Amino acid sequence: MARRVLILGGTEEARALASALVERGIADPVTALAGRTAEPAAVAGEVRVGGFGGPQGLAEHLRDGGYAALIDSTHPFARQISAHAVEATRLTGMPRLALVRPAWQPEAGDRWIPVDDEDASAFVLAGLGLPAGATVFLALGRQRVAAFATVSGLRFVLRTVDPVEPPWPGCRVVTGRGPFDRTAELDLLRREGVAAIVCRNSGGASGRAKLDAARELGLPVLMIRRPPPPEPPVAEGVEDAVAWVRGAILR
Repeated sequence: MARRVLILGGTEEARALASALVERGIADPVTALAGRTAEPAAVAGEVRVGGFGGPQGLAEHLRDGGYAALIDSTHPFARQISAHAVEATRLTGMPRLALVRPAWQPEAGDRWIPVDDEDASAFVLAGLGLPAGATVFLALGRQRVAAFATVSGLRFVLRTVDPVEPPWPGCRVVTGRGPFDRTAELDLLRREGVAAIVCRNSGGASGRAKLDAARELGLPVLMIRRPPPPEPPVAEGVEDAVAWVRGAILR
């Protein structure tokens, strides 16, 4: 009976799922990482770094690797790889589960401004009435900040895991690896004099602290809406995913 499962990872839920499968002896996980971080967090089981070459390449990897199932536990905004996972499992007939953490919900005192994407965020920022020279914290991946380079009169702070060159002169880069707590996020926002935040509705406990800090400081948050979820079946929690994997292997 095949016990190998491929986890498309890079999220805290993917790491928790791999750990649970190994510790409970349910399956032999292979976690696939995109390779964008020089020193990724430790993951239980086997790790594979790099792309697959589209859905056809992923399907070939699934066939050749002797897998029993695939779990798509990528970032909720990773539209392309999730689509590739759907197509690859259609080609192979392999069971697939999408593990998607719940979106954040606003709480009393939050000043969220829903926006569709980064371009819309840049447009809204330009008309938000922030003081000249105000600083905006971009809680986004460094691949998604180009739209803000054209916003005049504001400064930007971008946080990355690995040191990188500033993407444009008006953007400063700070480094840090989460999870971050509320105290650390308050310190960052105060130290940098942040007047507004732009982030995607990624969900997850580790990213919520910056929103709690923004609420405490009364800062507006431009919250980028999530794309539509992957095709079902979809699980929101690691325990549900563990149960699904057990069923997929024993079927």
